[in-house]
Amino acid sequence: LQDKVQETIEALRLAGIKVWVLTGDKHETAVSVSLSCGHFHRTMNILELLQQHSDNECAEQLRRLARRLKEDHVIQHGLVVDGASLSLALREHEKLFMEVCKNCSAVLCCRMAPLQKAKVVRLLKTSPEKPITLAIGDGANDVSMIQEAHVGIGIMGKEGRQAVRNSDYAIARFKFLAKLLLVHGHFYYIRVATLVQYFFYKNVCFITPQFLYQFFCLFSQQTLYDSVYLTLYNICFTSLPILVYSLFEQLVHPDILQSKPGLYRDISKNSMLSFRTFLYWTLLGFSHAFVFFFGSYILMGEDTTLMGNGQMFGNWTFGTLVFTVMVITVTLKLALETQFWTWMNHFVTWGSIAFYFIFSLFYGGIIWPFLHTQDMYFVFVQLLSSGSAWFAIIIIIITCLFPDVVKKVFYRHLCPTSTQKSQSLSAPQAQALSCVESLCCYQHGQSGCSRLACLLEQMMGQCKASVNNCHISSRSNSL
Repeated sequence: LQDKVQETIEALRLAGIKVWVLTGDKHETAVSVSLSCGHFHRTMNILELLQQHSDNECAEQLRRLARRLKEDHVIQHGLVVDGASLSLALREHEKLFMEVCKNCSAVLCCRMAPLQKAKVVRLLKTSPEKPITLAIGDGANDVSMIQEAHVGIGIMGKEGRQAVRNSDYAIARFKFLAKLLLVHGHFYYIRVATLVQYFFYKNVCFITPQFLYQFFCLFSQQTLYDSVYLTLYNICFTSLPILVYSLFEQLVHPDILQSKPGLYRDISKNSMLSFRTFLYWTLLGFSHAFVFFFGSYILMGEDTTLMGNGQMFGNWTFGTLVFTVMVITVTLKLALETQFWTWMNHFVTWGSIAFYFIFSLFYGGIIWPFLHTQDMYFVFVQLLSSGSAWFAIIIIIITCLFPDVVKKVFYRHLCPTSTQKSQSLSAPQAQALSCVESLCCYQHGQSGCSRLACLLEQMMGQCKASVNNCHISSRSNSL
């Protein structure tokens, strides 16, 4: 066995991941290996489905095992199945076989052919619970199993490179599986889940005021926003903050995630991409859009003079006010969701808002000769010159984001998740990480790409460590 195989399997078990061993070894060897690597425990009640020669005999043995699981009050059970019995069980008794396997803490299938491994994976994939399956192997006989699973991982070793060539991910040692799942899997699931739902949220906020405006312009197809704003909303004004978030976000320090495998349970069963959370983000987008539009409409109602000289705002000024409030609110909403702040997060978050103001001032403050029409000339400057408009912007933003802040504080103090409880440990027990290091692997608190991190941060003038320290740390990592 390789190093830390037992610790890795135990970490996966604590994370709520069920581990099945599918091997071609004979019964005695397979059980011995399972006991050595911690897949089976000495105190575990081992059930056997071996040397079955007929369908009736196999069905009777499965019923006997099912009754024993219900009657026996041992905390953990393990099941051992050989290839011949597995073929009979999968032929006509799949449901009964799966019921027995689900009630066992560990399952060991021995004397299996490569195609039988793929059949077992397919059986799990098509079960009513629809679990996400991962297959890991190091030889050519594991290729069919790796290709059948949702995620296939190959181990580079003495068995050749066939498993690596046919896998989704390749690792050098089995112990790296824990870091791959518990750290990187945790990070990227949170990043991708927020990325997808935030894109829906900010585009619902973008389109809904345009739809509501049609009821007030007699469906004349008059646009609420200027065409340049329509084009640049998703390209320039709101794209960079979510991009940086999806690359660098960390809810908890990597060392804490690896030392506490139970935190993985907080993201299990697709908890952050469920229909409930997606509905929350969508309804949040609609509610914010209604506040944007009707908040500005109430302010700029009939017979309301907002300029110091008594003049009233026009159609384009109203749309610009709605767009300004929207850009600031959706950017600050993502800022509320961000837990891991780096200089790059600050740069793109506040820089996106500043860029919108600077661009609008230049776009509306100069007569551009290459534009056929310039409806926005002096509109943004006129909007910012009104104290009432500034008051409306602040009030509408607070109205949108204040319930989110209250909800976060309420849930964090009354019913926090295990991940939120562990976030308090990140500050005193873990050193601060740079934004470049957050993309890299970690081993004993050291960055796996410290040389790259130091070189890039020296170029950007952000590396706190000296050049000698960078060379020392990179040399120690290579050793």
